[in-house]
Amino acid sequence: MTALFSVRNDPLSVDECVRAVSHPAAGGIDLFVGTVRAENDGRAVTVLEYEAYVSMAEKEMGRIAEGIEAEVPGVRLAVLHRVGRLVVGDVAVVCAASAPHRGEAFHACRLLIDRIKERVPIWKREHGPDGPYWVGWQDARCTPDHGDHAGHAHHRR
Repeated sequence: MTALFSVRNDPLSVDECVRAVSHPAAGGIDLFVGTVRAENDGRAVTVLEYEAYVSMAEKEMGRIAEGIEAEVPGVRLAVLHRVGRLVVGDVAVVCAASAPHRGEAFHACRLLIDRIKERVPIWKREHGPDGPYWVGWQDARCTPDHGDHAGHAHHRR
């Protein structure tokens, strides 16, 4: 049973995620807390901006959780993801997973954050000394099916 999945502008609460997945049959709770770090790929980072298609992001997080719950019986999941302007050290995402045993909780929490990063429509823009740039952005016009720049990706700026 999925407990919580939300995209928010306000600071996130680890305690809220823990409460959302806590129940008498849970023998283990695993947490992933993603924070803004001071560098990425060798470049200094001063600020991150997250943008999201919020209603779609929350629905997709729910679908991801349902899939994991089907794969890992007895698990309960919670996700909070931040949007807006964050500085180094701010909490960007909190994932929690509870299960009867620690192994299932660890496994489910790892699946949860990995699938969120793969599938949820949340975009990250990093700011540093060279200015802002979108992380992982690829121009859809630059695919093998579209002209002379086949496979060309636009990363950073």
